[in-house]
Amino acid sequence: MKEDVKQKALQIIQSYDGPKLRIMEVCGTHTHEIFRLGIRKILPEQIELISGPGCPVCVTPVGFVDEAIALALEHHATVCTFGDLIRVPGSEKSLASARAEGADVKIVYTPTDAVEYAKKHPEKEVVFLSVGFETTTPSSCIAVQQAIEEEIPNFTILTANKTMPSAYRMLKDSVDVYLYPGHVNAITGTELCESLTEEGISGIVTGFTANELLTAIAVAVKKIQEGKPFFVNAYPRVVTREGSQNAKKLVDRLMESCDTEWRGLGMIPASGMKLRKEYETYDARYHFQIEPIKGKENPACRCGEVLQGKCKPSDCPCFGTACNPMHPVGACMVSNEGACSAYYQYGGKIK
Repeated sequence: MKEDVKQKALQIIQSYDGPKLRIMEVCGTHTHEIFRLGIRKILPEQIELISGPGCPVCVTPVGFVDEAIALALEHHATVCTFGDLIRVPGSEKSLASARAEGADVKIVYTPTDAVEYAKKHPEKEVVFLSVGFETTTPSSCIAVQQAIEEEIPNFTILTANKTMPSAYRMLKDSVDVYLYPGHVNAITGTELCESLTEEGISGIVTGFTANELLTAIAVAVKKIQEGKPFFVNAYPRVVTREGSQNAKKLVDRLMESCDTEWRGLGMIPASGMKLRKEYETYDARYHFQIEPIKGKENPACRCGEVLQGKCKPSDCPCFGTACNPMHPVGACMVSNEGACSAYYQYGGKIK
């Protein structure tokens, strides 16, 4: 049955002979799987797959990394972070470099690991680096809630949490159809993406298997020929219209929308999340009274253009030479979900 679905999707895709169709995936896992499965190699010339800003680490701005380093080196805080972020370059160094200089930087697997560490070490100021989209923001809120309930005053978070809709709007002229990330929509539901059709934005929620990705592309091919904006939930076994009510209520109680910077895209209004004023004692910027830092990106790096689909990773002069997974110049080469890293890992075999 699954093979029949795949073959039917392939037939629809490979028979497309219409105008140029630009499909952008905005999920790091989609990026990795599309490269791993070699999907680009079976597409006709008229269909272009673009890797958009779906990797959380890739869109985290240089200034955020600089703030984290300042907290570790100047304020002597214990900085807890997920593994990928430790190697992302800041203006002058990465968190890994700061750790080599004596900074207390620890890799954790969940935000609550950082809370537990703070509880066991009340003499230390512990900061968790809260990055990611709607999928991971609830886990940061759970950590803050635990710190509140257990009265752990030495735990704070440094936020760089982001929401996708404003990015969809910003990039809509560069894309014909979005492949919406299934796990994000499992949290948010589909109502917002449905409403984006009123702004001329089309998209399909999809999963992560070969069948699911090919089905979504086939749906895009069929729907685009109808000549009007559309939304399709092609991942109904996981994604509902309502999403996770508990997760949404928790985030809404503790956090509020704010303007935030995206690496390569600049400042996007109402695309970030920060703790509400009543919980600001758990906000590292408030707790340590640090001013926002405007980071300096490496001028040779073209991550921003890659994230917008304006160039391929191999168009960057640093790619594969000065910039590689062992010595990344830009964030897109750090994370396994980054377009440059996936392109490098799978031999640059992309149309």
